[in-house]
Formats: sequence, C-alpha cells, structure tokens
Amino acid sequence: MIKPDPKNNKGLDLAVLASIAANPDITQAVLAEELNVSIGTVNGRLKQLVQQGSIEVKQAKRRKLRYIITPEGRALQRRLTDDYVQQSFDLFRQVRQHVNTALKALNDTETDALCLQGSGDIAEVCRLICLENGIRITDEPGVPNLVVEGLDIRIEQP
Repeated sequence: MIKPDPKNNKGLDLAVLASIAANPDITQAVLAEELNVSIGTVNGRLKQLVQQGSIEVKQAKRRKLRYIITPEGRALQRRLTDDYVQQSFDLFRQVRQHVNTALKALNDTETDALCLQGSGDIAEVCRLICLENGIRITDEPGVPNLVVEGLDIRIEQP
C-alpha cells in the first residue's frame, strides 16, 4: 500500500486510485481509514478525480456507490506510479551517496563493522548499502556508529 502524503495530492490520488482498483465498492469512510486522512479529504479528492474524468461514480444499491476508474484514470494511475517509483529511486540514490561518502572516511581505519543507530526505511536502506560494501552491522561495543536521522547520515566514532 502506498502511503499518501495528505499535503501531496499526487500521492493521495495514487493511493485513492489503487484502493478503488482493489475494491470499486469501497466507502469513503473505509478509504479515509485506510489512507489515514479525513472523510472530507477523501470526498474532496474523489470530487476532483470525477471532475478530471479519472473516475465515474455509479449507484450500486440504494445508498451504495461504486467507483469506476476510467481509461483517463488508468493513464493517470500509471503516470503517478511512474512518478512515485522515480522519486523512490531518487531518494535511494541520494541515501546511497550519503552512506558511501560516510563510509569513505572509514577506509583509513580498516573498519569492517558498524553499529546502526536509527530506524525506518532510510535506516534499512543504509543497512543494505553497508552490506553491499562488505560492512557488517553489529551491536558490538567499540565499533563506529552509523547514525541515521532522516537524511542526516553520519559516522560517529565510539
């Protein structure tokens, strides 16, 4: 599931379209809960997507609505997905560059292990890049720390 940023309509639109593709009978309340936004936000994005011609709303049963993604909506979903993937790879490359720059400072010390301090997706990318460079991640005392605080990535000596 794509995590939408409520301040970024592109990310929210992609998440809405993905949820509708998975379940055309989804309610606005369920959409809001899944996407962790208000029902008003979902309602506003749905209205905008209808206005753009990306989705159509059909009456399914009495008070039940069905959301249909139009060909324009599928094209929008592909574009938004491409943008999302591109941004993700750009972030990965940026993190890789930060970690590799930090690891260059270790070349002189012949260190083959680091203690990773940080959590989340960026820290996991850092872990992978260390392993790619032959650096073990350990909890052993006395090894340098790779500190990950958002995009602030640095080596701290013990």
